[in-house]
Order: sequence, then C-alpha cells, then structure tokens
Amino acid sequence: MSNASRFVYSGPSSWPLEQAIQFAVEHGFSRVNFNADQAANYPATFTPERVEQIRALVAEHGLDIGIHTSSGVNMAEITPAMAAGANEYVRQNLDLAKSLGGTHVIVHGGFHFSSDVDGRFAASIERLKLAVRLAEERDIEVHFENHNLEPERAEIHYIPHTVAEARRFFDAVSSPKLRWACNVGHAMLVPDGFDGFLAAFGADSIGHVRLHDTNGIYEEHFLPGEGIVDFRHVFTTLHQQGYRGPFTLDFGRPEIKVEWRDRWAALLDEITA
Repeated sequence: MSNASRFVYSGPSSWPLEQAIQFAVEHGFSRVNFNADQAANYPATFTPERVEQIRALVAEHGLDIGIHTSSGVNMAEITPAMAAGANEYVRQNLDLAKSLGGTHVIVHGGFHFSSDVDGRFAASIERLKLAVRLAEERDIEVHFENHNLEPERAEIHYIPHTVAEARRFFDAVSSPKLRWACNVGHAMLVPDGFDGFLAAFGADSIGHVRLHDTNGIYEEHFLPGEGIVDFRHVFTTLHQQGYRGPFTLDFGRPEIKVEWRDRWAALLDEITA
C-alpha cells in the first residue's frame, strides 16, 4: 500500500456520493467518506438501483467507503421521542453503509447541557453500545471520534472532548468493531493534546486519523500551516507507534485536499523510508 493511497477523500456534503466517487477516482483516491444528511444522499434516495450502481463503482475502482454521521444529531439525547430518533439515525447509517459495501461509520458522543451531564453521558454510552452491536451484526466498524471543546460558557458541550471523557466511553464499550477516530485538531483544543490522547489510547485502537489545523483556542478547520499542529510530529509519532492506517483530509476545497494529499504522501515516504 502506497502512502498516497492512505488518504481519504471527503467531499462536500451537498455532493451526491457518485460525484464524490468520480472526483476521488479522477484524482487518485481509493478511499471516500460521505455524509447522508443532505438531500442528495438521504438514506431513502439509495434505491436498489442506485445501490447496485454504486457497488459496481466501488468494485471497479477498489474503493473503501465510509459514512461520517452528523455531530448535529445528539447521540446523548434523553427526551424519549428524540432518543428514539437518535437510535433510528444510528441504525439507518449502519444499514446504508452495509448496503453499499462500506467498511465503517463514524459516530460521535453528542452533547450535554450543564444541568444534565450524568444523564447525557449515560444515554450516549448506551447509544454507542447500540451502534457497536449493530456494527457487529453487519460486520462493519464504528469509528468513535474525540470531539471539539466548546467555550466554557457555551450552552452546550460536546462529549467526549478530553482523554478522561473518552475513557468513560472506551472503558464501558469494548468490541473488535469499535475503533477510535483520532481527530488531531480536536485533541489540540484541550491540555491533553494529540500526544496525551495517543498515550492514553494507543495507535492500535485507531480506525482512522482526521487531519486539520487549529489555533488551539476554538473549533475551526484551518488549512495546514495556519495553526499550531506540527504535522511532521503527528506523522512521525504515529509511524513510530506502528500506525499504518488511513488519514482523512478534514479541511479545504476539493482541489486543496488533492494538493495536501500529495504533499503529505511525500512526507510520509520520507518518514517511512
């Protein structure tokens, strides 16, 4: 496997999956992530005919397909009607990934309000257990992402955004189908940092690594070099710890992703030589 082939193309969420696949193939990507929360890719639009066509494209080009669910759907929901909706949301995304021959679904912990922290954590952990059980039944993976810090006085706070919070989930839910979606930029928003998260959970737990730069103060997907992330350190440390998996380009326009895939593939060639 070449280092260039390790990078994941994640197109604009408004693009139909077929358009993202076409762009990926034309620009040498073999991994595609997409989101099914806008009209072009609502789960109901994947008719048997559309699924068959996409599966044919996936087979023809040897693609790896994953779904990135929305962090706007609260996986820590406790209101009964909304909780049932969140459960169904998880189920639909896992069903869609299975039907398309996908390999994984990226999920989040949701968010809480200051008055209901414990209840929201408990609900989120139970929903992750549901996602993992469904993934086991469908023989695909769940990649659980460390989230971003919100300002102290924000009304909502995403979970998990620290090592301690993430540990609550990984201690409670264990499965070969549960992997960590290592978001480097999010990790750099808290004192733990990338190194702290990696020390806590290890490279062996990673399903894929998500890359964007950050100023270390607030959530913003900066281009590489616009913030504080030392990407050479990230790539070198991961390689030294035995990580050989994929990297998702979580920033910029499509052509910018292509540019940085090429730059970072060259850097990885240097590191791994």
